[in-house]
Amino acid sequence: MGRYIIRRLLQFIPTVLGAMFLLNYMTSIGIQLTGNPVRALFGDRTPTQSQLVAAAAKYHLDDSCLTQKFNPCLGTFWDRLQSIFLHWDFGITLTSRRPVWDVMVERFPNTTRLAVLAIVIEIVIGIVAGVIAGLRHDSFWDNLVKVTTVFAISVPVFVLGAAVRTFVGGVLGKWMRGESWIPELVSSGIFNGQYKAGYPWASLIIPAFVLATLSLATTARLTRTSLMENMRADYVRTAKAKGLRTRRVVGVHTLRNSLIPVITFLGVDFATLLSGAVVTERIFNVPGVGSLIARSAVTGDPATVLGVTTFLVMIFLVVNLLVDILYAVLDPRIRYE
Repeated sequence: MGRYIIRRLLQFIPTVLGAMFLLNYMTSIGIQLTGNPVRALFGDRTPTQSQLVAAAAKYHLDDSCLTQKFNPCLGTFWDRLQSIFLHWDFGITLTSRRPVWDVMVERFPNTTRLAVLAIVIEIVIGIVAGVIAGLRHDSFWDNLVKVTTVFAISVPVFVLGAAVRTFVGGVLGKWMRGESWIPELVSSGIFNGQYKAGYPWASLIIPAFVLATLSLATTARLTRTSLMENMRADYVRTAKAKGLRTRRVVGVHTLRNSLIPVITFLGVDFATLLSGAVVTERIFNVPGVGSLIARSAVTGDPATVLGVTTFLVMIFLVVNLLVDILYAVLDPRIRYE
């Protein structure tokens, strides 16, 4: 296991370098085709040439390659590598003119709370629904799970999010806030319809449900299919023939093997959630990483896009490594030596 972890950690290096190079190349092409984004700092004012040069130098956007179309800007790429990995300097944002790392430290906890709530909802509801449907094939509960999951998968997140926000914040939440017997944590926190700093966890429950809807449905269907397949395996028939109780056969033998593909999906999904749910965060006004990346892409802030994305790539790789290690816990037959 130790050698496998070391090999995986070494594989992180070309992956991160490749991702950073592609991001650097794409942002450089964007600047080459649309112009230097430092011009937007002056708004309606017309800056002098010296002011433009000084602003470009401050934000490390003064390299001559940025004026040459489709130049990969290898010098800029090398400078960013040194700044990030030697000095842990991700640059300065163009909008707030603050260090990118400081902005990430402020926003990442909100995205983490949203991702944790969403993955807990997926695990609890998705796996439980999948197990019930898998054990009761063609029953009412199985058909209910199949119908509801298809509906959840077919509704786009932005449609569901807008509808939930309108109903929760504008109808149900308004009624709750008018009733004195309902706790403020429920009326102004959970059913507020948007993120509130005073309720950092409660106000994220509804956005987490919206964010988890698609993955929850996929988790339920994946658990159901995997469980039904394993229930027909030889080792399950042998365990039943020995007289083991159904609870032990399902809980100890069948479910552990059935959860391996589910864990794969949940691990990748959790890493994706940590990367920032752009649509959900924008709908519910959550000041997280997703909304930060979306705003930076619109305003043309290369330092923020590169810095945040590089950090998220490293998180994605670490989470996938932890998922691979978890395989050996679920199935002792899996070895990485």
